[in-house]
This record gives sequence, C-alpha cells and structure tokens, in this order.
Amino acid sequence: MHTITRRAFLASAAAAIGAPQVIRAEVLGRNGGVAPCNRIAIGVIGAGSRGGGHAHALAGRVDTKVVAVCDAYRSKCETIKNQIDDHYAGRGDSSRACAIYQDFRELLARDDIDAVVIASPEHWHGLQGAMAAAAGKDVYGEKALTLTVAEGQALIQAVRRHGCIFQVGTQQRSSRDFRFACELARNGYLGKVHTVTVGVPGGRALPDAISTPPPPDLDYDLWLGPAPYTPHNDLKGSFNWYFIADYCAGWIQSWGVHHIDIAQWGAPCLATGQIKVKGMAEFPAGGLADTSITWRVEIQSENGVRLIFSDESQQPHGCRFDGEAGWVLVNRSGIWAEPASLLKTTLASTDEHLYVSNDHHENFLECVRTRREPAAPVETGHSATTLTLVSDIATRIGGELTWDWRAGCFLGSDEANRMLNRPMRSPWRM
Repeated sequence: MHTITRRAFLASAAAAIGAPQVIRAEVLGRNGGVAPCNRIAIGVIGAGSRGGGHAHALAGRVDTKVVAVCDAYRSKCETIKNQIDDHYAGRGDSSRACAIYQDFRELLARDDIDAVVIASPEHWHGLQGAMAAAAGKDVYGEKALTLTVAEGQALIQAVRRHGCIFQVGTQQRSSRDFRFACELARNGYLGKVHTVTVGVPGGRALPDAISTPPPPDLDYDLWLGPAPYTPHNDLKGSFNWYFIADYCAGWIQSWGVHHIDIAQWGAPCLATGQIKVKGMAEFPAGGLADTSITWRVEIQSENGVRLIFSDESQQPHGCRFDGEAGWVLVNRSGIWAEPASLLKTTLASTDEHLYVSNDHHENFLECVRTRREPAAPVETGHSATTLTLVSDIATRIGGELTWDWRAGCFLGSDEANRMLNRPMRSPWRM
C-alpha cells in the first residue's frame, strides 16, 4: 500500500496553496486558522531558558503544535509542559496534551513529530542533530552547531544524506540590520574591505565544586551523554556548563559564533581557501571553569582581509567591517556607519542581494513546508563554528597556524589536528 510521510504531506499542502478554492473555515481550523492536520508538530529537546523560549514562541503560532518536550531534568520538562498545556487550553485547543520525555530517543521515535528544536547543552548538539536527521525530522538546532569540527563535518553529511531541513540558531541572519551591513561590505560601498572586527562577552572563572549526588529528577548519565564521566556537582548543571570545556568551548565559541557568522557573511573569504590563525588568551587559574576569559585572535585570509576577534573588553560588541571608503558596525542594538550617509544606501538591482528572512522561526517553518534552503543552513553554521574553534585552538597552542578549508584540517600541526575531535563516552558515537 502506498504511504506518504508527514514531511511530504506538508510539502504538497504548501504547493497547493496557490490553487483557488472555497473551503469552509471550520474545515481549515478554528476561526479559519490552520487545520490540525496541516500544523507542524514540534518536539523540543532541552527545557532550559533557550528551549523554553522556543517552546513558548512556537506554541503561540497557529500553524504549529508543540507536542513534546524533553530534558534530562524531569522537573524542567514538567514546568514547560504545564505552561504549554495551559496555553493551548486557554486557546480552546482540545487536542492531546504535550508529552514529556527524559530520553530524547523516545521523542525522536514518534512518527507524528515533524520537526525538533535542539536546545540542549552544546556537547549534545551534533549527535542529537544527526540522530534527528536520521529519524526523518527537520531540525532547528541551537548554536553552537557542534562541540568539535569533526562533529560538524559528520553532521553535514547526515543532514544532506537524509534530506533534512536544518536551520541553525544564528538568528542574526534573520535581521535586516545585519543583512544590510553585509550587503554594504560585499557590494563595495565601503570600498575594499581590509579589516573585520568582532567583539563578544568574555568568559568567567568558577570556584571548585564539591561532588554531590544528582537530584532525583535528573538522569545524570543522559545529561553527560557523550561527555567524559565526572561526578555530579551543583554548579555545572545550569548556566555554568558554558565555561567547562567538556560541554562547551566557552564564550569564544557560544557567543562568538553569532558575530563570527556575520563576519563570514559579509566577508566570505574568511571561510574559503587557507587562512592564517594566531591568538592568545587568559584562562582561569583554577576551579571548575577551563575556557578562556579574555582572548585576542587574528585571522588572515588569502586575499588579505584580516579578522580581529576578541572579547569585548578590547573592542566594541558586534561585528564591524572597515573598508578604504568607510566602515559599518552592527549589533543587536543597532547599526552605525562612517560616513553616516552609508545607512541611506539603496542597493542597485545589479548588486548582490543576500537571502531575506525577517523571522528565524517563520523562515524555518516555511522551509519545512516548501523544502527550500533556510536562512542559516548547516554549512554556514559549521563554518562559523569552525572559525570559533580554530580560534580557540590557536589560543591554546600559541604561534601561527594554517587552516585549510578544503582539506578541513590544519596544515603542518598534528597537535592542532588532534584537537579537532574528541572521543565520545560509550555507547555514544556519531
């Protein structure tokens, strides 16, 4: 018997929108909204602040339904589930309640889930993304894309092999200001661009922590997942894991990837050919954290464009492009330029116009329906993440390194290349 997947059904429904029809509102859905069978069913993996934010935003839409939430902390799942159920009940939605899971594999096994949001700690991103793609789900994956370069390379293969729509959570690609700054840089309105600077928040030190038993609502083995086994303590299970290298490379990676992504969008030469990388950093003298507090990295592209990447104690927060005829600086607070008249530029029809998206969730959902490439596909997420990781490696090794984008490795440094991958704790593997 012929069967059709929900992915194919949603795509065919989107293609049929252009056909003129007269359909009763009650068939389309409540108050003429989207019919239940056409709503994209979402599962959220990670019920912390980011996952909770995604769950609430997606539950507020008429074309989606958040049907499941997963976290190693059961109490976090219960909090989000209750809020989502209350929201739908207040809207008069009588469909079944949001389910909760501690093991994400159970969520991925559900055939009725079309797409997942991955907002777990970063050491899980690559593996969960690849497993979601293999399970036939489309993915909105939080940054940083992966913990290592090798994971990113494997994730790209999985996404492309399984025909997955993958939107990386580098949401600045869905902002007019960031897009316009990159268009000014790419179309010559600044003159020849020679320098790009990126500043992001610096890291932090953490005190030593006493080992404690995991709380009863935590599946600690699942929280660790592929990371090395270390005893549980009360410090690392929340925001502080960002600064512990077993789970994240620190703000140089997790914050850096946002503005580094804009740097490569406006100056694509930074992510092509061979680049020279050198850097230095201050690391905690002791305690639980072991990622950089302050850093300064310089990257030289083949065509002479230089990227200066540091914590924001050394330069303004955001991404700035400097050219021979002016500069533009952009961050989430606004956009500035010298001369200021640059901000009134109207692009010519012959100029390069970048991908237009003004809402990252909206763009992802549209692409789930149409199978179009999203604003932040897995490849750009990988190249931005790679730039942050080679920066981190350069600060740890010292000296100048050469990164070859085509080969996907450093040239002439076995020490640096060993840092491109990490063993995963059994039984996990990409």
